[in-house]
Amino acid sequence: MPELRKDPILGRWVIIAQERGKRPTDFLIEEFKVKGGFCPLCPGNEKTTPDEVLVYGREWGYPNTAGWQLRVVPNKYPALIIEGNLDKQGEGLYDRMNGIGAHEVIIESPNHQDRFSHLPPHHMLLTFRAFRDRIRDLAKDSRFSYVVVFKNFGKAAGASLEHSHSQLVALPILPRQVTSELEGSLNYYRYKDRCIFCDIIRQEIQQKIRLVCENSQFVTVTPFAPRTPFEMWVLPRHHSSSYADQDDASLTALAEIFSETLRRLDGCIPNVPYNFVLHTQPLRSGPLEHYHWHFEIVPKLTSMAGFEWGTGFYINPMPPEETCRYLREVQL
Repeated sequence: MPELRKDPILGRWVIIAQERGKRPTDFLIEEFKVKGGFCPLCPGNEKTTPDEVLVYGREWGYPNTAGWQLRVVPNKYPALIIEGNLDKQGEGLYDRMNGIGAHEVIIESPNHQDRFSHLPPHHMLLTFRAFRDRIRDLAKDSRFSYVVVFKNFGKAAGASLEHSHSQLVALPILPRQVTSELEGSLNYYRYKDRCIFCDIIRQEIQQKIRLVCENSQFVTVTPFAPRTPFEMWVLPRHHSSSYADQDDASLTALAEIFSETLRRLDGCIPNVPYNFVLHTQPLRSGPLEHYHWHFEIVPKLTSMAGFEWGTGFYINPMPPEETCRYLREVQL
């Protein structure tokens, strides 16, 4: 029988349609092929991108030249631009402002062939450090309220360039997804005087039916009400609302569990397209007792159609307990 499950943070309902039950091998995934050709993100082509705002690994030479291990550059075709004022206006009952923000590309490796899931943890660490360092820098700009960090892997997940990269966008407003999470977790905190994410972590470690992997500082779980098969959350064991406050030791442990998590996903469904998104507190908000930063990894295995758009419900053909079992069985 199908099952309705409610996300305890957002109050969002998901239908677990087990009658449509699938195995990992049932999903048809386009084969990953590197086509090659000119790539603006490759070493030697630095002059084809905007000037870098952060670089790791270049021990000598001039800015915007080869010899780097990771670069961060402004997006050449940004969703928002950094120059100008917000100029907030009302038009009757409608609100609008200038499209002010920052849109940056994190080039995760100089090697065009590299895939993020295959990077060794010590190199993956550079990406997580870049996320932190760029959030810290952008927080100095009072026009910005939030920085969303995300990665699209695979054409179906929105990737437009082969070369492994992630992105961040600094926004002058809080996204609705963020305010909903903040409100949902605050309501729980007011009722129980506890962080709901901490309670989720505690329960998942105890029950172990949705616990994919863990280390001394982080856990990866399949959430109770997942939107898609093999959705996973990576959460710090100890309460923290701010990703930007993490030190290198914490990010090293994050890189280790993230590497294992993605390799387990790739072991179940090779080349699966996915998105991951960082959920963290708003800029300059100060520590929040009710909120817990985390990453959400969402494979692109289902699509939104009329029912989903009309109801806000997601239909998932695989319960998270089953996908967790498949993920744990992967031999690394």
